[in-house]
Amino acid sequence: MEITDILCQALQQKSQDIVNAMHLVASTKTLIQNLRENGWEKLLETTRKFCNKHDIEIPEMSAQFTMSRSLNLARSRRQQAHVTVEHHFQVDVFIATIDSQLQELNIRFNEHAVELIILSSALNPKDGYRSFDCDKICNLVEKFYPLDFTEQEKILLKCQLQHYQFDVINHPDMQNLCTIAGLCRKLVETGKSEIYYLIDRLLRLVLTLPVSTATTERAFSAMKIIKTRLRSKMEDDFLTNCLVVYIEQAIAEKISVDKIIDDFYDMKKRRAQLRQ
Repeated sequence: MEITDILCQALQQKSQDIVNAMHLVASTKTLIQNLRENGWEKLLETTRKFCNKHDIEIPEMSAQFTMSRSLNLARSRRQQAHVTVEHHFQVDVFIATIDSQLQELNIRFNEHAVELIILSSALNPKDGYRSFDCDKICNLVEKFYPLDFTEQEKILLKCQLQHYQFDVINHPDMQNLCTIAGLCRKLVETGKSEIYYLIDRLLRLVLTLPVSTATTERAFSAMKIIKTRLRSKMEDDFLTNCLVVYIEQAIAEKISVDKIIDDFYDMKKRRAQLRQ
């Protein structure tokens, strides 16, 4: 918690520089990994001092660890004989907890996503287009949007970026912009979206990135409603189908019951008679 607190605070700031935030993610992962490899002895010593100070009984670390009955079913007697109290706390608690945190960070901030965000920041007009970088923008198109631009358009994009750097960035109407959405609107208002149509296309593609995040958040919110205590044994496929119907209610309402029945019968021969 001490290591991740700075990252949590930084990500909650609306004015946080995205590049610095991603670098902070990398440093957080490194510090957590160092804690996993070298932090056990220090933590154990700190815990012992705390227990001695408050007269808390300390278990014998070299003694054999006795698991609960439910855990005994998951591990053989032969394995139990080699498990000490210290091994249990170090491996099953300390390392397992850290691995869970690292896994969560890697899922939310994997290398692919971090690179996409860093490259996208080159289009941000904040602070007088300080982050603008032609090479990064071209690299963004090459790596993440290869199907949205032809080879000829990729070459033309470099030419547009050279003019864009001296024209748009120094244009009086394009100053004091803070977001990519604001930049996109200004390009349309000034008519420059037609001149720099490839850059305008790329800006619109980048603006769709938050949609994927919003969809994920909606899915987790819906899961709390769909997967209740009485539905705790619901299989993944059935849960996924229920979530899709719940999340996309506007689309689901347009699908007729008769169409669903027809598709149900088309899948394979059915005994059930759903029509009168």
